[in-house]
This record gives sequence, structure tokens and C-alpha cells, in this order.
Amino acid sequence: MEEGLAYVWRRALPLLRSRLSSAFRHGKEAMAENAAGVPAPAPAPAAAPALHPKLQSVAFMLGTWRGEGEGGFPTIKSFKYGEEIKLWHVGKPVIAYTQKTWKAASGEPMHAESGYFRPTSDGSIEAVIAQSTGLAEVQKGTYDSAKQSLELRSSLVGNASKVVEIKRMFHVEGDELAYTVEMGTQTHELQPHLRAVLKKVSS
Repeated sequence: MEEGLAYVWRRALPLLRSRLSSAFRHGKEAMAENAAGVPAPAPAPAAAPALHPKLQSVAFMLGTWRGEGEGGFPTIKSFKYGEEIKLWHVGKPVIAYTQKTWKAASGEPMHAESGYFRPTSDGSIEAVIAQSTGLAEVQKGTYDSAKQSLELRSSLVGNASKVVEIKRMFHVEGDELAYTVEMGTQTHELQPHLRAVLKKVSS
């Protein structure tokens, strides 16, 4: 009797293995088809974070701004550029900042930078900015919420072979943001380098 059962088991085992393998393979294919054909539901959009109280006085800077500017310096040829600046928050007491420029005539990418602005309740403000050239700035200055203006001057310019000082001034009026950038080098004192007027395209 035991030999008969062993014989039946030996005959049935390969068939059982084959059917299990086929079922497993079909199951994987079905799961792949379902994953490809039925995408996972998109997460619900997160609610916009509340503005931190410390940003109330500099909220005039927030938004996406786009427009054109021009630059020059004694050691370089004057040029014109298109530009986009984004300033936003995530509910923390800092403003995140990104900037990119492109040649006005061709649209070819030029410069980019990013960083953070951190205002304080006494009217002072600090900023750290990293440029695509490798240069990094630590800026300190003041803001005036009534005039909707902000002025920064570098306390440190790092990883720069020639630049020793940078000054940035911003002013918002209506839906326009105007700024100037002054630069000083080892051979030239602080003087105008960039200026632009940008329109707000989104809040």
C-alpha cells in the first residue's frame, strides 16, 4: 500500500509543481497588467501653509516674478537678459529663493542662484545665496515694510577669486519688483552691475 502511494505521489508531484509555477507566473503577469493599467490614485493636494508671523512684514516679496534686465561692469561687455525670480514659503520663518536668467536675444541659459532670506522682528534681514558660478554670499541688511523695500550687503563672499563685495536692493510697487545689484572686485570698487524690472506672474 505504501509503495502504491509513493508511486502516485512521484507521478503527481511534477504535475503539481508545473501547475503551481504556471499559477504563480500568471499571477505576476496579472499584477503587472493591473499596475500598468490602473495607476495609483493621486494624493490630495496639500493645503497652502499659513504665513509665519515673522514673514508678515516682508510678504510683499513673495511670488513669481518675470521680466528683463541689463548688466555691465568695467571688465565685461554690457548685456541684456530675461529673468525669473521665485520667492515662497512653507510655513517657516524663512523665504526660499530661486533665480534664473537667459540671454534676451536667444533664450540661452545664463546664470542661476538659490538661497534663503530670514527676516527678524527688529527690521533686519539675513540671506544666504549660492550662485551657479560656485560663489556663495552671506548677506545682512534691513527692510522697510511701509516702503516695500529691502537692502542687503555682503558680510561674506566665499569661493570667489575676484569678487569681494555685493550689494542688493529690492523695491516692490504694485505688481512690479525692481532691483539693482552692485559689485566690488579686487580691482574695482563697489558699483552698479545689474538692474531689472520684473512683473508678478503668480502669488
